[in-house]
Amino acid sequence: MASIRALEARTSQLLGLLRKTDRWLIMMNADPDALASAMALRRIMARRVAAVDCAQVNEISRPDNLTMIKTLRIPVQRLTPNVAAQYDRFALVDSQPHHHSGFQGYDFSLVFDHHPLSEQYPVQAEFVEIQPAYGAVSSLLTEYLQSLKIRPGELLATALLYGIKTDTQSFERQFLDSDVRAFRYLSRFANHSLLRKISRSEFRLEWLKYFSLAFRKLRVSRDCLHVFMGQLDSPDILVILADFLLRVYGISWTLACGIYNDTLVLIFRGDGLRKDMGQIASALFDDIGSAGGHATMARAEIPLEALAENSPEEFVWERLRSCKSRLPRR
Repeated sequence: MASIRALEARTSQLLGLLRKTDRWLIMMNADPDALASAMALRRIMARRVAAVDCAQVNEISRPDNLTMIKTLRIPVQRLTPNVAAQYDRFALVDSQPHHHSGFQGYDFSLVFDHHPLSEQYPVQAEFVEIQPAYGAVSSLLTEYLQSLKIRPGELLATALLYGIKTDTQSFERQFLDSDVRAFRYLSRFANHSLLRKISRSEFRLEWLKYFSLAFRKLRVSRDCLHVFMGQLDSPDILVILADFLLRVYGISWTLACGIYNDTLVLIFRGDGLRKDMGQIASALFDDIGSAGGHATMARAEIPLEALAENSPEEFVWERLRSCKSRLPRR
C-alpha cells in the first residue's frame, strides 16, 4: 500500500483532472472487478464533473455478471461510436488501451489497472495508476475512496467486495495486504446476502450440455487437460470449463478453447506453481492473434481468417505439440 502522504498526493492529482464542464465516459472490458472499479470511479467523479457514465466493450453474458449488474443497479451500456460521441474525456479501468481492440482510437485521460505493464505498449494518459502487485483494481479504488473520506454505500461496497473476491479467487491468487485491508474495510458496509446471491449465479441451464461434450472430447497430456469445444453460443463457457478442469487431481494447467463470432477463443488456467499462463498464451499465439494474462489465468483470441486452411482444432493441437518442449516456466 502506498504511504498515506503519497496516496493523498495522487488523489489530489486525480481531482485536479476533474472539471465541472467535462463529460466523462469510463470504459472497461466488463467483469466483476472492472464493473466495481467503474462504480467506484464514478462515485469519485460524481458532482465534480458535468456527467459521468460507464460503458463496456464486451458483451456481458455470464450469469454472475448479469446478476451483479441487476442486483447492484450498475448503470452500464455497450460502447458504440454514437455513445462515445456524447463525451469529451475518457477513463479506463481494469485494462490498458492495448488489451482490447475496442479501446483503440480513444485518447484516455485516466487509467486504473493492475495488469502487468508492457514495454511494447506504454500507457499514455494524464493520470496513470497501474499497480500489478495488487490482486484487484477494486482494492486500489477502495484506497482512493478512503483517502477522499467517501464511505461506500451498501451497493458499491458489495460490488467492490465481489471484485476483490473474484480477481483474487478468494485470496488463492496473488494479493497484497492492501487487498486484505480493503476487503476487511468493505465487509463492514456490504450486503452479504446480495454477495452470496451473485456468487452462486454461475451457470445458465443451457450451458450444462457443454459439460457432457467436454468430458467426451477431453485430452490429457501429462499435467495438462485441454479440450476443443467447437462452435459456442458464448465464450464464457470456456472460462467455466477451464476453472472446473483445474480441480482435477494431478493437473497443473488447463486449456479450453472454441469458436465464437468467427474467432478462436482460448482460455488458460493454471495453479501458478510451475508455469505462467500469460507467458504460455503469448508464446503460443501472440504471433497470430491477441494473447496474454496473469500467471494463473490468460486468454488468447485469433480471427479464423488468420488460420488459412487449417482447422481450428488441429491448429491448436499442432501449436501445443510443437511448442510443448519450450513452454516457459515460472
